[in-house]
Amino acid sequence: MAQIKQKITTNLWFDGVAEEAAAHYTGIFEDSRITQVLRHGEAGSGTPGTVMTVQFELAGQQFVGINGGPQFTFTEAVSLQVRCESQEEVDRLWQQLGEGGEPGPCGWLKDKYGVSWQIVPNRLYELITDPDAEKADRVIKAMLAMGGKLDIAALEAAAAG
Repeated sequence: MAQIKQKITTNLWFDGVAEEAAAHYTGIFEDSRITQVLRHGEAGSGTPGTVMTVQFELAGQQFVGINGGPQFTFTEAVSLQVRCESQEEVDRLWQQLGEGGEPGPCGWLKDKYGVSWQIVPNRLYELITDPDAEKADRVIKAMLAMGGKLDIAALEAAAAG
């Protein structure tokens, strides 16, 4: 049995697609893998042999996917933020995670499983923490006006004035 080593682990509640979602996510992020699939036995509420939980790592961060049923669904109240080194990484993750989902404002998207993601370039943080408050305000205004994926060049242009 794979033991989760981090003190706090995010659990994601799915309606029967936890293993599928884990395979999808681990195929997108480097340093990612499924570490354990736990199936229902004769005891319990699930059909014997079906997936109860799946443990997986995304970029070294551990998660548990639970096939809990349709009672609960994801909302934007909780999201997974991915910090990106380049526009190419932003573009790739936006495309892969957004496939079958829906884009949101300011770099947010909801994937085909309903999980909300924030795909954020590190450059944004550098620009909005600039000691020049007017520059940082222009960048934030530009970010808030973006209807979907964040564009580093446009953020830098806003910073430049």
